Amino acid sequence: MDSPSPNPRRRLKARSGFLKRQTIALYLAMRHPATPWYAKVLAALVVAYALSPIDLIPDPIPVLGYLDDLVIVPLGLLAVRWMIPRAVLDECLRQADRGVTIARAWLWAGAIVVATLWLAALAALALWTWRRLGH
Repeated sequence: MDSPSPNPRRRLKARSGFLKRQTIALYLAMRHPATPWYAKVLAALVVAYALSPIDLIPDPIPVLGYLDDLVIVPLGLLAVRWMIPRAVLDECLRQADRGVTIARAWLWAGAIVVATLWLAALAALALWTWRRLGH
């Protein structure tokens, strides 16, 4: 007899917990003095985006709406992890396991980053449309 398939809700909760732990570890790593500056910059962008209450691709858009949650954030986390020294990352993961929390200001920072990207995209579209219409 086949073993029952894992509960999808349990798998999703485990995945969510894993991403939360990784995000907190990156937050801690970007504040660590041994992290290279370029990793700190990318980590700040990834953490801000991951914690943003606004998505780059809104969730109501079918399929694409969850693309950022399923692909963009994990790829950003993975890219930054490669840039951080292993000892620093291990230390930050241990701190994340002890229940360190992220300052609420990062929620706002993420929202500002995403809102700025949307405004820039809308401005570019408006400029392109204006030029196409011959003004």
